Amino acid sequence: MGSNLDTNTSPDGIWYATREEIKAELDVKETSRSNARIDRALEDASRRIEGLMHRRFFPVAATRFFDWPARFRGSYTPWVLRLDDQELISVTALSSGGRPIAEGDYNLEPNTSGPPYTRIEINLATSAAYGGGPSYQRDVTVTGLWGYRNTEAAAGALAEDLDATETDIDVDGATSATVGVGSILRIDSERVIVTERKQLAIGQALGADLTSQNNAVTVTVQFGGQFAAGEVILIDAERMLIEDIAGNTLIVRRAWDGSTIAAHTSGTAIYSPRTLVVTRGALGTTASAHATAAVIYQWMPPGGIRQLCIAETVTDLLQGRSGYARTAGAGENEREASGRGLADIRNSAYTTYGRKARTRGV
Repeated sequence: MGSNLDTNTSPDGIWYATREEIKAELDVKETSRSNARIDRALEDASRRIEGLMHRRFFPVAATRFFDWPARFRGSYTPWVLRLDDQELISVTALSSGGRPIAEGDYNLEPNTSGPPYTRIEINLATSAAYGGGPSYQRDVTVTGLWGYRNTEAAAGALAEDLDATETDIDVDGATSATVGVGSILRIDSERVIVTERKQLAIGQALGADLTSQNNAVTVTVQFGGQFAAGEVILIDAERMLIEDIAGNTLIVRRAWDGSTIAAHTSGTAIYSPRTLVVTRGALGTTASAHATAAVIYQWMPPGGIRQLCIAETVTDLLQGRSGYARTAGAGENEREASGRGLADIRNSAYTTYGRKARTRGV
């Protein structure tokens, strides 16, 4: 079997959790130093997960090549193309020996549980067949979406037109609330990866004075519908987490993300990290222009894989802080932290998502 090696290797920056999710778990302040440590830990955790599970979960649009399967199989099943570790989500085009095979002339298997699909079988009720090229090598060409599963959720929309070269994307409040550094987004047919977020003046201002008291949690704005619960706003140098919205009043948590509570006067401009710095044309797609209000879709990692990535990253960061000698308890009861909880999460994730030896490519 042959394949495009450059599309098989997990590129840096493809993570199964976001920087913001890790910071929320640890209550880490927004600093360049902490961000860099978290990013390294996320990268390491994501690659370890792929090694443990023997699969990659994110979607990649690519063309891959395979030998005609009859040559190396003990049983003669020339209608079956076994993909082994090249798991498939969907097919755009299939050909063999330079001849296209129509969609109705093949079946993706296993049809009862896929995607991911691990076999492409010729429909024996048709005249289609594999082979016929000058050589068995790379006789079959498959263009499609590769990976574990393409589960997406709507995550807002573009707040401006976007050309094919811009890497700073302005988005609406709903996007800002759900997307973080490391998120994989799709706009039309293009996928992008979020590498940073920047503050954006959103055209609204504080509608009433705000004191520096912890119980002063109502922020008056002009248009509450332009914000989203879970979004972080910036007023002067204080960050606030929006927990709820009632009309044009935001219910917030003060001094969020390591910032300092302070008094603010009516008319002060409100900022939000609604500018996303992204890698364009990611995961096999092509950078292109997109119109204002184009819907943004966020790729959602499998729940157990996301949870394992968070657990692995948090454990790594906590171990680093303690010089890799983290303990639990005190006095005579002090002992080295065993990590049993993490082991349970790993075992659970492997049971659900791991490719077992009998199905793994050899």
